[in-house]
Amino acid sequence: MQTMGNTNSMCGLKRSSNYKKKSLIGSFAKNSSSHDGIKTIEAVKSCSFSRKADLCIRIITWNMNGKVSYEDLVELVGKERKFDLLVVGLQEAPKTNVDQLLQTASSPTHELLGKAKLQSVQLYLFGPKNSHTLVKELKAERHSVGGCGGLIGRKKGAVAIRINYDDIKMVFISCHLSAHAKKVDQRNTELKHIANSLLPREKRKRDLTVWLGDLNYRIQDASNRPVRSLIQNHLQSVLVSKDQLLQEAERGEIFKGYSEGTLGFKPTYKYNVGSSDYDTSHKIRVPAWTDRILFKIQNTDNIQATLHSYDSIDQVYGSDHKPVKADLCLKWVNN
Repeated sequence: MQTMGNTNSMCGLKRSSNYKKKSLIGSFAKNSSSHDGIKTIEAVKSCSFSRKADLCIRIITWNMNGKVSYEDLVELVGKERKFDLLVVGLQEAPKTNVDQLLQTASSPTHELLGKAKLQSVQLYLFGPKNSHTLVKELKAERHSVGGCGGLIGRKKGAVAIRINYDDIKMVFISCHLSAHAKKVDQRNTELKHIANSLLPREKRKRDLTVWLGDLNYRIQDASNRPVRSLIQNHLQSVLVSKDQLLQEAERGEIFKGYSEGTLGFKPTYKYNVGSSDYDTSHKIRVPAWTDRILFKIQNTDNIQATLHSYDSIDQVYGSDHKPVKADLCLKWVNN
């Protein structure tokens, strides 16, 4: 190991008619490159990590709220281990030895290939046992967006792992952006600085780029009571058109050419710790999809990507955020 700084498929909810995003089924359409904003992908419900794929990846992001329990990490990793790579991005990770707990939770099927840390912003990459021979490049990088992280080290910024695994070149970026609904422009700026630092214009050739983390984008111009009422009645799809991340991408500010699964799950923030009830503290935060996973295939003529699930992991209760996971399989088109 090189040391460096519930599989539920998502229901395909359609956007409201005034929302311009296309909805693609499962894999990337070759002729969708002119599409504005983030491409919305519906997950293919039959997962099982088909052996017809060349590489299957489980990607998880979780804001831990400064606490950890081994039971939560076991639930996070899951019992189904048919994937090849496991990517775990953490924000507000505690100072305890999270990587050791994750390694224990991931054994005996997977072992740690690499990690990257910027205080509480962390990223871990696991591969199958004895898979080191498939790794031709492995490098970690990090970028801070200011601040010292406070007494508990809750840093804002990003860490990245660049890997060539079985001749597929990939970059994974775990990030934690500025909070609060009004700081949209600041989050946009932070993303651009991170991208310029970790994905320079003279970009090294890569086949797949994945962003994961607590991006902290909120639901625009929405008050608490109607938002919670819609969620309670399983009508959260109505709120998707008000999601700041998708709005900013539609404006061309961020994530040009990226794709994301349908937001069919409930907003992942903010919960009462230890429950699945939304915030009842004095802050009474408006629920939001702060925790996201986005991805981009550099050349769809070479690699086909199929999204098999995009969902929250509601059985994890140790934080005020719910984790989010994506199952992504890649296949060479001309192998």
